[in-house]
Amino acid sequence: MDDQHSGFALTPEQVAQFHRDGYIGPFDLYEEEEMQQRLRALRPKLLSTKRAIYSQDKAVSGVTNLANYDRHLDIEFLASHITRPEIVDRVASILGPDVLCWRSEFFPKYPGDEGTDWHQADNFANVAQSKKPQIEWPNDAEFGGTITVWTAFTPATEEMGCLQFIPGTHDVMNYDESKTMDYDPESINEKEKSGVRRGFFGYDYRQLQHDPDWVPDESSAVSQVMRQGQFIIFWSTLMHASLPHAGLTDQMRLGYAGRYLPTSVRVYPYSDGLEEFGGSATLERFGNVLVSGSDEFGHNRFVQETVEGYRFSVRNPKGAS
Repeated sequence: MDDQHSGFALTPEQVAQFHRDGYIGPFDLYEEEEMQQRLRALRPKLLSTKRAIYSQDKAVSGVTNLANYDRHLDIEFLASHITRPEIVDRVASILGPDVLCWRSEFFPKYPGDEGTDWHQADNFANVAQSKKPQIEWPNDAEFGGTITVWTAFTPATEEMGCLQFIPGTHDVMNYDESKTMDYDPESINEKEKSGVRRGFFGYDYRQLQHDPDWVPDESSAVSQVMRQGQFIIFWSTLMHASLPHAGLTDQMRLGYAGRYLPTSVRVYPYSDGLEEFGGSATLERFGNVLVSGSDEFGHNRFVQETVEGYRFSVRNPKGAS
């Protein structure tokens, strides 16, 4: 790792802990008052999707609002957030010095909302209508997945629907992402699984299980409570879920996830459009963000950084198509 990105590197003991458990954290990033101020300034920008790379008119047909994906590409604060050394140094400790951010997503949970099903994501074909992998690791890679950095933009308590992990479950995939899930909007907020109201945006993630009769062992599940302004790092292949929002407060729970990969991994290798849960948008203005090191492979597109943020023009550092 170069000296520019080593100030917040994980210790060898922390790296070993991450490889054992599949997650590590939480870590402090913003003071609560600062995060609250930034959130107030951010909200009107999120409502304006004019500069979002997935334009609203191409996303309204879907269950998921794609216009609020990858907002780090048009909102300066989020562009700064995904490149913060407190995040990047730690991610590079795991992935190596050459790292890109390929996606960011908001995860709101409103009072009364159900929890999220236990799930894992390897190549993210699980949510694409085409069932084509959204990321592809080199053939000699031991496993796939992506590093997710989940930041609590609001408090994330058990009552508000915090994340849950089952430690050590990131090395075996219990789901087949080539399978399909049936959309049932009537099931939202209506089904209990092991006594907890859970769903997956109108889908049932259990339909992707290799073994239909398998049940996750929740006896070792950890509820990951975080204060506003903290973040946690985990493999997308780790068994993770969230609790319901009990509605004891009228405040929504808002998480913001940045997803990171080494530059050797191909991003959207078989697609020129983003397809998620019935929504679709073109990738013509999409580009990865190089957050650490350099790209020696030349098979991914990157946005060009400017003093004002990220421009829509894309470039390939090695000149490949």
